Amino acid sequence: MPHIILIGVNHKTAPVELRERLSFSTEETLAALRDLKQHPDITEALVFSTCNRTEIVYVCEKNNAVDTMTAFISRHKNIAVSEFASALYVFRKDEAVRHIFRVASSLDSMMVGEPQILGQVKQAYRTAVEARASGVLLNRMMHKAFSVAKQIRKETGIGDNAVSISYAAIELANKIFSDLSTKSVMLLGAGEMAELAVEHLLSHNVKQILVANRTFENAVVLAQKFNGQALGFEERESALADVDIIISSTGATEYVLTAAQVKKAMKKRQYKTLFFIDIAVPRDIDPKINTLSNAYVYDIDDLKTIVASNIQQREHETVKAERFVAEAVVKFRKWLDSLAIVPTIKAINDKMTAIVEMECDKTLSHLPHLSESDRDAIRRMTRAIASRAIHDPILFLRNTGDHRDDSLYLNVTRQLFHLDVSDDQ
Repeated sequence: MPHIILIGVNHKTAPVELRERLSFSTEETLAALRDLKQHPDITEALVFSTCNRTEIVYVCEKNNAVDTMTAFISRHKNIAVSEFASALYVFRKDEAVRHIFRVASSLDSMMVGEPQILGQVKQAYRTAVEARASGVLLNRMMHKAFSVAKQIRKETGIGDNAVSISYAAIELANKIFSDLSTKSVMLLGAGEMAELAVEHLLSHNVKQILVANRTFENAVVLAQKFNGQALGFEERESALADVDIIISSTGATEYVLTAAQVKKAMKKRQYKTLFFIDIAVPRDIDPKINTLSNAYVYDIDDLKTIVASNIQQREHETVKAERFVAEAVVKFRKWLDSLAIVPTIKAINDKMTAIVEMECDKTLSHLPHLSESDRDAIRRMTRAIASRAIHDPILFLRNTGDHRDDSLYLNVTRQLFHLDVSDDQ
């Protein structure tokens, strides 16, 4: 039976400096999936990379493919295994499935209950599907993950007053300045994280919002949406003289603001406090800016204190959510076990026998004049017809080949005979 394995690092096991070195861009993810598809031991794969985690979940025939995957990560990210091995975690079989379900449900997030993670997981799955790297097992597992995440969001309070990294960033700014209504904010980047930050800023009645983005049109769209002002990305340095808070969430691979640029700006602003929140991975803001007087830089890892209080508030709902995850893992395991040949053949036989008995009894009830021997003959005939009808499908299932994906054929067979009616798809 194939093994589902997950290997990765996250905010609990690796600092932001290491996570940014191990993060996969969209292009790198596609390249990685292409390579994984060529590996003889790996039949399915999915790469999931966000600010807080990089994880690879894959299906293989052997249970000892972890060293292979560790070497694969090392090669793709050009980083020695010794530099990240201690931060890695590995989950196999049910534990791998449980982990994915928890991640999709935001139970493993830095901020439990934040809603963005499900969209990110779905995007990672879409990428795997488009690359044709996902198959029967991962398709089923991911759809089950989406289902349990939806159930948890609907039936628990874990999503009440939903928070995110963006929300934590604004809360941090509010604690530093105590009153944001007199402050101006510049957003670097106009993506989802930036938009969420703007929504939280507006709830604090911030004085002014400036949006700078490499694609000026995107900056205009976001600025108009919240009555802000769009800037060209090249104007970001000059704008430092007039803003109080910078929130950066671009997809840049190098710093978009350096210590030298900020040092020049601090002189123009007469050294008034300047506050940077860097929620990008890789980081956007040069950490050396912290050495400048009245300039403060906070990255994702600095948000953990706010995160901790949030987790405490949601502890009760988390217990309930974990129960839903546990139930989903049991259901997935039951389905996975059903893909073994013997249980599937037995299920086909049982279903056909039940149908034959029911239809035969129904027919015989309308023929009271028949003798008992005639009735037995009809029963034997209907059972023989049913047995002959399923003979070839069962023979096909039993004749496995070295190069055949049995899980695919078993899954299709169970769907054709409608054998999984007790479980959601």
